[in-house]
Amino acid sequence: MYLFSDRLYRKDEIVLDDSKKQVIFTTIDNDTILEWLKKHDFPVTFIEDIQNEDQSIAYEANEKFQLIILKYFVADEEDELLYHDENVVIIVTGNTFIFLGRDPATIRNITAKLYKRYKQSDSLQYITYTVIDIMVDHTMWIIDRIDDRLEEIEDRIFAEELDEETVQKDLYFARRTLNRIAKLSVQSTDVVNKIYNHFPVEVRKKLKYEFIDLKEHLSFSINESKTYLDRTGYLQNLLMGFLSNRMNQAMQRLAAISLIFLPLTFIVGNYGMNFKYMPELEWKYGYALVWGLNIAIGWFIYRWLKKQKWI
Repeated sequence: MYLFSDRLYRKDEIVLDDSKKQVIFTTIDNDTILEWLKKHDFPVTFIEDIQNEDQSIAYEANEKFQLIILKYFVADEEDELLYHDENVVIIVTGNTFIFLGRDPATIRNITAKLYKRYKQSDSLQYITYTVIDIMVDHTMWIIDRIDDRLEEIEDRIFAEELDEETVQKDLYFARRTLNRIAKLSVQSTDVVNKIYNHFPVEVRKKLKYEFIDLKEHLSFSINESKTYLDRTGYLQNLLMGFLSNRMNQAMQRLAAISLIFLPLTFIVGNYGMNFKYMPELEWKYGYALVWGLNIAIGWFIYRWLKKQKWI
């Protein structure tokens, strides 16, 4: 559990005090926080939303509480281009700001970044903006990272040693991540608008440009993720075209080899027939003549194929 005050504190237990401002970061399954929320008439439906792993992005509010559920992208162990999303929860009530996450690593990452921007005089509304902005910046960093990896993939497609299975897998995971980012960023934009519109008028005036900047970042995430999603489709087509061209070249070489040996096979087939009277059988130099003819025909066809750039 983390507590922001004059600085960042890490404590096993925190006593919640309604009389002073508290900014708390902990896990969703923290019993102390859940019991405190229930004692303060936190709606049962809100608690169900918090504990539901499949809960979508949402904003709920009543006269005492604001509940914000967002998604944070976490790298998957299966592939460096695959990210899965997990729920994070923000609860604002009175003098208390509570951030709940499922993965302790997520909480550590966000608290470390917030610590660089946090001031003790910051209002809870500004802290809400800052935390969401940190999460959106993280999503933008993922998009930029995927962009860099797509450039590497494009270079790998034209490399002499192409691991097509790995490239196809990377493109598949990149598409999954980008598609998820685009979809969730649209939902996040709607929630950010609701958060801003539920602020008091004086708070909206103070944070107007901060939320404009936040929505621009979300718009960037939506547009860029869709752009790179199209680029993954282009790279998949490029890969398929490259593999098809390489296959055609291999078939062309096989056809060229077959073309060289086709007339030779015809000649050999003629002399393999069991006729009694074949003049060449009695010639002293018949065997050498057939060999010379085969070599001449093979060389002539080879030179012609070389000129046509088939081999």
